Amino acid sequence: MSLTDQLASIELFSELTAKELKRVASYMTPITIKPGRDLTVQGTPGREFLIIAEGEASVRRNGRLIATLGPGDFFGELAVIAGVPRTATVTAETEMVVEALNRREFSSLLDESPRIAKKVLVGAVKRLHAIEEGVVR
Repeated sequence: MSLTDQLASIELFSELTAKELKRVASYMTPITIKPGRDLTVQGTPGREFLIIAEGEASVRRNGRLIATLGPGDFFGELAVIAGVPRTATVTAETEMVVEALNRREFSSLLDESPRIAKKVLVGAVKRLHAIEEGVVR
C-alpha cells in the first residue's frame, strides 16, 4: 500500500483529495526503529505523528497493555495538532518502519494550505469523538 493510500485510510486525512494527500506525504519521513525502543512515552511532550509501515508495536497506558498496532495503524495526531502530552507509551515489539511527520512540518503544511488545515481539523474532531465514544482503541 502506498503512503498516500495509507494516509487516505486514516480518519484524520480522510477528507483530503489525492493531490492534498500527495502534499502531506511529501512532508513525511521514513524511520527504521529497533525492537524494544519506545516511540512515545506516556506523559511526555509529543512532537510527531507516526504511521506504521512495517512491524508491530505495543501500546501501554499506566503500564497496562491496551493495544497492539501494526502496518497502517497510526498514533500521535493529538501531539502534532495540539501539542498535548502523550496519552500512552508505544514500544516497538519488532523491527519497524514508520512514516513520521513532526509538528513543525505539520504546522508548515497547514499554514501553506488552509483547505488542508480545515479538512485535517475536521478529521481530528471525528477521531476525538470516536475516542470519547470508546470506538477507537
